[in-house]
Formats: sequence, structure tokens, C-alpha cells
Amino acid sequence: MTNKKSNSSTKKLVGAIDQGTSSSRFLIFNAENLELITYHQEPIQILTPNPGWVEQDPNEILEKTVLCMEKAVEQLGELGYDKSDIQVIGVTNQRETTILWDKETGKVLHNAIVWLDARTQETVDFLLRQFNTHRDCLQEQCGLPLSTYFSALKIRWLIDNNHNVRKAIKEKRCLFGTVDSWLLYNLLSDGKNTVHVTDVTNASRTMLMNIRSLKWDSQLCEFFSIPEHILPEIKSSATIFGYINKGLLQGVPVGAVLGDQQAALVGQQCLAKGTAKSTYGTGCFILYNTGEDLAYSRNGLLTTVAYKWNNDNAVYALEVQTIAATVKDTGGVYFVPAFSGLFAPYWRSDARGLIMGMTQYTTKAHVVRAALEGICYQTREIIDAMYDDSGVRLSKLKVDGGMANNKLFLQMLANIVGIHVSTPGLFETTALGAALAAGKAKGIDLFKLEIESEIETEMSLYIPRIQGKQREENFSAWKKAVIKSFESLTPPFIIEHKRMQEQKTNLSSRTIAWMTLTSVFGTHSKKFRVAKRIKAALDNRLKRFRMLDQDEFQEMLKSLSQQSPEEQLKASNGIDTIGGMQLANYWSSA
Repeated sequence: MTNKKSNSSTKKLVGAIDQGTSSSRFLIFNAENLELITYHQEPIQILTPNPGWVEQDPNEILEKTVLCMEKAVEQLGELGYDKSDIQVIGVTNQRETTILWDKETGKVLHNAIVWLDARTQETVDFLLRQFNTHRDCLQEQCGLPLSTYFSALKIRWLIDNNHNVRKAIKEKRCLFGTVDSWLLYNLLSDGKNTVHVTDVTNASRTMLMNIRSLKWDSQLCEFFSIPEHILPEIKSSATIFGYINKGLLQGVPVGAVLGDQQAALVGQQCLAKGTAKSTYGTGCFILYNTGEDLAYSRNGLLTTVAYKWNNDNAVYALEVQTIAATVKDTGGVYFVPAFSGLFAPYWRSDARGLIMGMTQYTTKAHVVRAALEGICYQTREIIDAMYDDSGVRLSKLKVDGGMANNKLFLQMLANIVGIHVSTPGLFETTALGAALAAGKAKGIDLFKLEIESEIETEMSLYIPRIQGKQREENFSAWKKAVIKSFESLTPPFIIEHKRMQEQKTNLSSRTIAWMTLTSVFGTHSKKFRVAKRIKAALDNRLKRFRMLDQDEFQEMLKSLSQQSPEEQLKASNGIDTIGGMQLANYWSSA
């Protein structure tokens, strides 16, 4: 895609990599007036090998991103520009998506596990049950609830289920990164320097970064049994990360990295405390700027880092994600779009999509309109929760994303939320945010253009058109539908059978482990005490839960059995670091 060259005499351009869930793009902006000069876009394949699993090929992500950069730059000549006019590049990316690779070979160890993947629900449930805790137990440290959504759970799953990952970690060859880290590692590293970095916005979505210190937290890493040496260096959102190592843009600096929704917050110019934006695309993402104050939510929202400029203080935001389908057009019908469960403010992965209130008179148009309203009602719940947490009431919500082109949806949103809704004149707000931040790192002050006032004249504004009483009655009815979506449709006898099977598995695992250990050590008084200590570690099996493969475990047993009783007792003092749950699982599958 190309635009006609601006009449401006400037030759300064700013590039932006926009790597999303469904596509990769490279956009080029005029640094004087933020005009979009040109861009190129390539789709990214989504893989679903099992129900609830969502993966992507990291190599495809990289290759398509590089292709977009090359194709967009090739278009500059016919527009009167040159590749040397590009001063700096910003990067914005899908967040939480988890990639592990071998630093010696550069090859990935597994497909990328995408942010909406739900395979780690059993791990979440296990942590909650074994620690006898609640989903917000780590909120004070990382600002996030225990959920399948975040990177730490995905890393943990890969360690537990992939032998190559465990081996690479043991040999100090494994590196972790979200999509930004993977791209920068490949675009910036050369024969002399390896660039393994991320920014605070992406790090804040892993559950491993302390939300106050903006550093990796050893206690959080210990909680998930994830070694810190696999994690990237955390940097500010706007700083020079390095220089492109090859291709048409070789030597151009990368000056910014932001998660896609934080980039949209910057692109929408929501830089003041109390401003918010909502993006409606693959999901619905709402970010609310709380300034330099950390606002811990009492309503199931997420405290995350909005951005950090160089050495300035971090700016925080409350965020929510609710998976929503882009469907359109009610007569008493209510639609709860919980196709992957409900995230904030409920965090109920067991919720199911629901259509309620259908009669013989219900038409396709009623259902479509109810689906659109369902997305609006979810937005209303989040905005109410944000007000309750922050004490600051929004007067206007800035909206972008694919559904921002739907005028009916935008008017419905204003009616249901009860505040003004606006859309920007320039819809590429995510890439624009990355470009703005990159310019700041390079000393190109794009914020001085006061684009908010310029865009304000071009944007569409939607004002609520229904009365408050009607709004509240409709909202109350929709909340009843939400409660209904929590009610399991699984027959009771199947639930009971599953519970008994889980109980049987846990019992047999521990029994088999106990019998095997005692058979190895015998009942000699001192050796038997060693076995008892190992059993105690099994019973307390969540202090550490690193998976051992069969060879490792057999080697450990053999080593202990050859030692003297005194040495065995000494060695067994640290046996709980091996990992109780995985030891039990080993014996149940042996």
C-alpha cells in the first residue's frame, strides 16, 4: 500500500514493525506530520494442534516480518524517498506469546504458544489447590492474577512437557522471549554481540517481573520454578535497543519496543492520568492510564506497565482482555461471548458462550445485534471496575481496531457505557505509538506535533442516546445472563467420575513412588529415614515442581543408593528441590 508523497520538504521517516496475532506489518511514517507513507502486510498462520491449543511458527513470524520490511522499503523510491531517510524503527507486538530457543543454534525448541492458548489451565488449578491460595496471590508483586493468559504458565508447561527444553535449560542453552525478544534477537544480533532484550511493557505480562522495581523477581521465578538465566534483559520502552544487522535497513537503529496495546495507548495519545482507550480486534483490550500511581484492582483487572521513557518514571495502566467475536445487529436476546471463557473481571475459564431470551420471533438480526451488545456490556463492566479501582470517572473512551469502523457498534457502545466514544482520524494507532516512542529515543520529538488536537478535528464522536434508567435495566439483565454462563453443562456423573479418577491418580502416584523408594533403600533404619524424607518431599510436592525425565530420576536414585547412610541423609536434606509433583507423575507413568 502506498500514499502520494507529501509536499513537505522533509526527508525524515520513522518505521514501525507491527507484529500481531493474525499478521505482520511494516509501516513508514513521515516524521514531520505523521502521515502514513506506505506499508506492507503479510498474514501469519495460526495452528491449533489440540482443542484449546493455539500456536504459531516463530520462524514464519520472523520471515514474514523481514519480508514486510523489505517490501515496504522497496516502495519508497517511486514515492520520492530513499531507504536512508528512515531514521529509526519502533517495534510493537502481540504480548504474552511465548517462545523458547537454543542460543547456540538459534533454532526454536517448540512452536510459539500464543497468548489465548488455554492448555495451562490444569497447571493453574494445581497451583491454586496445592498452595491453598487464590488467583490474586501474586498481585502485589506482578499485578496479575494466576491465569493461562500469561507467559510464566506457558514456560512452565514447556519445561514440564518438552525434554529438549529441559535439556537446553540444564545446559544453559535455552533462552525465553516474547515475540519482541525473538525478533530483536534475530534482527539485531551479529557475530560479536547477542541481543537478548525486552521492554517493561512486555516483561510486565509474564508474571515474572516485579511491577514496582521493573526487574525480574527471584521469588516469582521460584514460585514457577523458572530459572532466571533464560530471561532477557529488561529495558525502557524508548531507548536504542541496537541496529538492524542485515538487509535493506542494515544499520538503522531500533529505538522503541512496546506491547501492542500499550503502543495503541500511546498512539491514541492517552498520556494523561485518567485517559483510556479500547481496541476491538482479535480481542477487546481496554487500557486506562493511572499515571505514576500503581492501582491494584479489587475487581479482577490487571495492573500493568503502560510505558517507560528512558530514565523517566514508569507509567502504569489497568488493562483487561475479553475475547470477543466480531459479529454484528435485539428483542430481549442477550449474548455472552465467552467462547474461551471470561477473562477480566471474572477470570472464569469455565464460562461458556450463551444466547439467552430467544423466542419463536427471534431472528438472525436479533442474535447478531445481541452479540454486538455483549461486547459493549463487557466493556461497560471493565470501565465500571476501573472507576471503582481508581476513583476517576472517564468522560470519553477512545476506540480503535477493526470494529472501530462499525458505526452501529460505536453508537451501541456509547449508549451502553454511558460516555462519549471517539475514533481517531488515523486508525493505525498501534504502529503510530511505536513510531512516536522510537522518535523519542532518537531525539525526534514527534509529540511536539500535538497530534491529539489535529486528530481530534478528524475523529468521529458518538454520544449516548438512551436514558440512564433504561441503560441500567438492560445492563442488569445482561449480568444475569453472565451468571448463567458459569453454570456447567457437563452432566454431574461425568464431573464425579473425573474427580474420582483424579483422586485415584494422585493416590496411586504417591503409593507407587513410596513403594519404589522403600524397595531401593530397604528398611534399614538410616536408609529408611532417607526414603521418608523423599516421601515428605512428595507430599510437599509444590515447593518445587521441575520435571525430571526418567534417566535423571534413575541416576539420582542410583547415586543415593551407593552412598553411605550418613551421606544419604545429608543429600536428602535438599531432595524437595527436585520436584514433588513430577516425581509422582513419573512413577504413575513408569
